[in-house]
Amino acid sequence: MSAVSGGRPDGTRSTPLRVDAQRNLEHVLRAAREVFGELGYGAPMEDVARRARVGVGTVYRRFPSKDVLVRRIAEEETSRLTEQARAALGQEDEPWSALSRFLRTSVASGAGRLLPPQVLRVGVAEERGLPEHARLPQQRTQPAGELRLVPEERAEDDGGAAELLDVVGQLVERARAAGELRADVSVSDVLLVIATAAPSLPDAAQQAAASARLLDILLEGLRSRPS
Repeated sequence: MSAVSGGRPDGTRSTPLRVDAQRNLEHVLRAAREVFGELGYGAPMEDVARRARVGVGTVYRRFPSKDVLVRRIAEEETSRLTEQARAALGQEDEPWSALSRFLRTSVASGAGRLLPPQVLRVGVAEERGLPEHARLPQQRTQPAGELRLVPEERAEDDGGAAELLDVVGQLVERARAAGELRADVSVSDVLLVIATAAPSLPDAAQQAAASARLLDILLEGLRSRPS
């Protein structure tokens, strides 16, 4: 017997799913992470359905719009990044070790290919007058003007982006205060490193090796140098 239908504000169900429906949901979410990771959040729902090996109608029955699916993936990625940052902050005594651990963990997990829209900003001109920590990178695949920071009055609906920025900000400030991070490096630069060091390559071993090598180079660029 199927579960009683229920819903959440984002349009997804809040009640348990049948086994086959749960399996389809897992396939769709896995496919969405892969497709959006490779092509960006501009990829069509049809590509997600094809990768999940289900009909596009199945995707839309679970996620009534692409925005709902993007928000789900983005929120999960934000939560994962925040936990990675908190772990580095709480388990590493040395500020540089904490920051580099966070970057290595995030890059290894492929987080840069799924940086959520809530932490992205477009337009250099729009950044004038913003505090330095709020200046965030543009995702490589997004059309200009599409993504913006969630305004303060919508902070409760930002999918955890503000919490992520706060924790990463603590990592940055600690490393800077210890004199181990270049004085001009901001949270936006750290997020840009995560995005840049996560190339999408067809071979998993090649991708891991390329990410590790690129991150080593970028970390050297972040470190302060004795005057």
